[in-house]
Amino acid sequence: MTSLPNTRELPMPATLSSRAASAHAQPATPIQDGAAATRYLVLSAHDYRTPRRANIHFITDELARRGPTRFFSLRYSGLSRWNGDIRYALDSRANAIERHQGVECFLWKPALHPFNTRRPWLRPLEDAMFRRYARKPSPTLQTWLREADVVVFESGVAVVFVELARRLNPSARLIYRASDGLGAIDTARYVERTLARVAPDLDAIALVSPAMADDIASRGNVFHVGHGIDPDLDRHADPSPYADGLHAVSVGSMLFDPAPIAIASHAFPDITFHVIGSGQGRLPEYGDNVVVYGEMAHGDTLRYIKHAAFGIAPYAGERIPTYLADSSLKLLQYDYFALPAVCPDAVVGGYRSRFGYAPGDADSMVAAVRRALQSPRVRHRRCLSWPQTVDRLLQPQDYPETRL
Repeated sequence: MTSLPNTRELPMPATLSSRAASAHAQPATPIQDGAAATRYLVLSAHDYRTPRRANIHFITDELARRGPTRFFSLRYSGLSRWNGDIRYALDSRANAIERHQGVECFLWKPALHPFNTRRPWLRPLEDAMFRRYARKPSPTLQTWLREADVVVFESGVAVVFVELARRLNPSARLIYRASDGLGAIDTARYVERTLARVAPDLDAIALVSPAMADDIASRGNVFHVGHGIDPDLDRHADPSPYADGLHAVSVGSMLFDPAPIAIASHAFPDITFHVIGSGQGRLPEYGDNVVVYGEMAHGDTLRYIKHAAFGIAPYAGERIPTYLADSSLKLLQYDYFALPAVCPDAVVGGYRSRFGYAPGDADSMVAAVRRALQSPRVRHRRCLSWPQTVDRLLQPQDYPETRL
């Protein structure tokens, strides 16, 4: 069983304190210890050292228990200071190797990173930025790709390096972890086209929801591997952080829509609404009974979830992908703690502990909250542990239930 690690950032060890003079840092030194163990590399637009925890962090925790593991963080540059990237707290440690919780980490910071311009007339420039990014990789990334036995590409910009990985290391096992659909995270068309091109050549494509399969241009290597859960979560979730009274909680920033919080706060003045890590500050439309928190370490959020009367997953109405019914990590955690959940109709799915509302419809939001308050706390969903999840991620063909 897994346990929650301390996610506070550690100072860089003295042996890793040298910094490259430019974005192309000196290549990493080869792994010397544990040579017989499988060597893992994770490519993601997350960073393993941030307090915010996504499924790729828990996967990396488990990989690090199995062998030498490295985490290479992408889609970061000088531009990231202006777009609210939570990795900016790590900016002074960019372009240098740092060991954190036993994992070698590298935040690649070139002068500029490619991004979705969202303007069709800028598409040629956008494509050119992505091509350059893929053709001018960090030397550290090249070294780490050569030395890895297994490379996990998280959905997003990481996929532009699949062909490089195959060229540098033909024997490596290449796995695409589809944490999100590319459309849901507003990925550039270049990335979508690249995934369509390389999908058949990947060893495995692991989707967090079967609903994502229609967007994948491959079939025989596509599997369903959902999120895991730490079976020891409950012992990390005490004591209650709340004062007396009724409390509701919303955790996370993905597709965050403040309107349901505002509606519910005025309709239920006797409930205190706790909004954690939304990426937005306190908004004028909130009632006085809304408490807003910034980024919070994952382990600290558990107490707020376990001891709430109900949870809210306020996904923005017009862009809600239906696969979130299966893939939402916050909803999974609400389910684990048998917490009734209020969420848009599109992500209720077949889960009896969820109560849907129509985004933009205040009456339906109020009705959903009332149903959640009346619901018994019953855990309806069975979840795999993270070790079981990673078993299926690495070798999904060995588990018949993962086949699509």
